[in-house]
Amino acid sequence: MTQPPHDEPTAAGPEELREQVERTRHELGATVQALAEKTDVKARAQEKAAEVREQAAVKAAQLKDRAAGIAQQAQDKLPDPLKDKAARVAGQTRAKAAQAGRLWQDKAPDPVRQGTARGARWARDNRTLLIAGGTAVLLWLACRRKG
Repeated sequence: MTQPPHDEPTAAGPEELREQVERTRHELGATVQALAEKTDVKARAQEKAAEVREQAAVKAAQLKDRAAGIAQQAQDKLPDPLKDKAARVAGQTRAKAAQAGRLWQDKAPDPVRQGTARGARWARDNRTLLIAGGTAVLLWLACRRKG
């Protein structure tokens, strides 16, 4: 027969032998479970993706807060006449955009309008991603201007 491992003492009786066998089975089961988890590439990839998504969301929130602070500082430094003019220009721009939208609806071919609608839906569905990207660009511009 086989000899017992050198690091474990031999059992004194049948009950002790049963306990050793049960303990060994438990350890073997835990080892097999750990190996199964390591070989489950799909689950590990999903866990990593969830972790990266969470980190990206945290970074996006931090960038958004930082950009909001920079925007507020910039707005605080603007003189009131310039703010009033900006508000007027914004109103005119909205009116022109609405007019251009009506013209677009009247003149654009259906396939082009459908593609544009899909792009607009994608932008609405991925608003956080777009905001994070825009915020990153604003921060890059702000840092570039300072440096």
